[in-house]
Amino acid sequence: MPHILIAGKLHPAGLARLGTAPGFTHRLIEEVSLESFLPHLPEADALVLRTQPLTQATIATAPQLAIVSRHGVGYDAVDVKALSARRIPLSIVGDVNSRAVAEHTLMLMLGVARRAAAHDHAVRTGAWNVRNRFETVELDGKTLLLVGFGRIGRRVAELARAFGMAVMAYDPVVTPDMMARHGVKPTTDLHKALAAADYVSLHMPGSPKGALIGRDELAVMKPGAIIINAARGGLIDELALDAALRGGKIRGAGLDVLESEPPPADHPLLNNDRVLISPHAAGLTDECAARMAVASVQNVIDHFAGKLDPALVVNAGDIGYRR
Repeated sequence: MPHILIAGKLHPAGLARLGTAPGFTHRLIEEVSLESFLPHLPEADALVLRTQPLTQATIATAPQLAIVSRHGVGYDAVDVKALSARRIPLSIVGDVNSRAVAEHTLMLMLGVARRAAAHDHAVRTGAWNVRNRFETVELDGKTLLLVGFGRIGRRVAELARAFGMAVMAYDPVVTPDMMARHGVKPTTDLHKALAAADYVSLHMPGSPKGALIGRDELAVMKPGAIIINAARGGLIDELALDAALRGGKIRGAGLDVLESEPPPADHPLLNNDRVLISPHAAGLTDECAARMAVASVQNVIDHFAGKLDPALVVNAGDIGYRR
């Protein structure tokens, strides 16, 4: 009887799906820390993983482990090579969160452009006349640069056009024809595109090479530009961003992800009122959390039934994973 270890809080819909799948036992560890779930790994045949890192050393403590199922689509913090060395599949949930993340991206764009958090605070503290600073801006008629044009980027483009925006996209692995079919102007020169954009939204995976947007990239952006990151922490050099915002180099930033999560209490962006920050929650609407929970559990069930779709297995080619 396979035993499933669930590392991180799971939406009740996922637990309900487990309840209808006979032949499994499970243990849920809601606390998000290595120390909380590490003692239970030796007995785990499957691991449903939220946001915790999974290193080679951690994997080595799980001799029975047969599958790791990510509660999401990212796996930057998982040592895929270590899993592949033991022929352990790493599954992801597929396209269940793109619309939720795209909506959140637009929320951040609007929130920064309209100074939503700062104005809310002003009203609550009696500074009603903040309205007369004329410091907010619109989306309509502005140019949005999407850095990354996968499922989420394409949905953001669709929503942005509904707000009257012109959309450009930069993505080395997506063809210009594909972008054009979605009504988006392709660009191959990131710096040139950054200089032309009023809004920049990141939708790329993380990279071991470091920040995609650093001091040089921020320097070429428009002084009134707004940058959004609801993709991966580390894509933006956060200290360089803080300096660019405080120096008036760009107007504002909306971040759902940070390099270190949660951030340290003395992180400079936390007391920068030109930044709107959410707690890596873009894909955690009630509806999306339910879809991810069910999908991540279903991947485990399907694996042991020999029915897991190889398209959902990140390292399928490396381990010869087939139905």
